[in-house]
Amino acid sequence: MNQPRTFLDKFFLMIKGLCMGAANKVPGVSGGIVAFVGGFYEEFIYSLQKINFKAFKLLVNGRFKSFYRYINGSFLSLLIFGMLVSYFSVSKVLDYFLERKELYVWAAFFGMILGSIYYIGKGFKHWNKRTIPMGIIGLIIGISISFLSPAKENDNLIFIFFCGMISVSGMTLPGLSGSFILILLGNYVLLLVDSVNALYDTFSEIFQGDFSFTQNDERLGTLKILTVFTLGSATGLVTLSHLLSYVLKHYKNSTTAVILGFITGSLGVVWPWKQTIFKTDPTGNLLLDSNGNGIIMNYKRYLPDFGYAETWWAIASIILGITILLGLDWYGKNRKLS
Repeated sequence: MNQPRTFLDKFFLMIKGLCMGAANKVPGVSGGIVAFVGGFYEEFIYSLQKINFKAFKLLVNGRFKSFYRYINGSFLSLLIFGMLVSYFSVSKVLDYFLERKELYVWAAFFGMILGSIYYIGKGFKHWNKRTIPMGIIGLIIGISISFLSPAKENDNLIFIFFCGMISVSGMTLPGLSGSFILILLGNYVLLLVDSVNALYDTFSEIFQGDFSFTQNDERLGTLKILTVFTLGSATGLVTLSHLLSYVLKHYKNSTTAVILGFITGSLGVVWPWKQTIFKTDPTGNLLLDSNGNGIIMNYKRYLPDFGYAETWWAIASIILGITILLGLDWYGKNRKLS
C-alpha cells in the first residue's frame, strides 16, 4: 500500500478527497462511490484498518515515523485533508448551486452514479447462484431506503454519537449516502449545516482576534454537538473499516455484488426530476429549521418534460457526470500502465 507517489498522484488524491467530502454532504450521494470508482477504495479501507492497537502503541512510544508509515499516512493525510478543505470550500459552492440550480446538480450526480455502475459492473465477471441473490438484496435495500420518511431532530449527545457512527458509512460503503441517513435520522441540518457553519464562524472570529463566542452558550452547545458527532464518526470509520476489510478479504465477490445492487437501487434517491415535500404542522403551516428553511420530509419523483430547455440541460449534466467517471477510469488505466 505504501508505494511511491508522484506529485500528480498526490494532487489527484487530494482532489479525490475534495470530491469525497463534497459527495458526503449531498443527500443521496456516497463518498464511498468516489473511492470505488477512483480506484482507491480497498487501499482506503485497509489503511483505516491499520488504525489499531499496534498503531496506538507506536504512537504512545513516540515512534511517529513508524506510526505514519504503518497507517499509510501519506495516503490518508492527503485524502482527509482534501475532505476537510471540501467542507469549507467545495461544499459551500455545492450549497450555492443546490439552492439555485438544483436540477443540474442532481442530474450530474445521477450521471456519476450511472457511470459508477458501468465502472464496477464491466469488471465484475463473477455472477453466479451466490452473487446474484446478493446483488438483488443490495438492490432492494437501496430502493427501500429512498422511500423512508425522516425522523424529528434530536440533539441528545448519545444519539449524536450514534449519528456519527452511522453517517460515516457513506465513506466506507459505496452507494449508502451518509447525509441521506442523517436526513432519515432527522439531524442533517443540525450536524451538516448548523454545526459546520458554527465551526466556520468560530474560526473566522478567532482569526480576527474575536473570542466573544466563548460567552455564547448556543454556539458552545453546537460546537459540543459537532465534537461528539466527530468522535462518533471517527469511531464508526475505524470500526467499519475493520469489518469491511474482513468482508472484502473473505467474501469479495458477494460484497461487490451487494455494492453494485445497492448503488443501482440508490439511483431513485438522486433522480433529478423530483419535488421536495416539506414537513407541515397539523394546520398545514410549513415547519422551519433553525436557519428558517423548510424541513425536508421526502421527495415526489416525476418523469421529465422534454418540451423544456432545462430538461435538455439536465440531460447534458447527466452526460457530464458520466464523462467524469469515464475520465477517472481512463486515468486509472493509464496510471497502471505507466
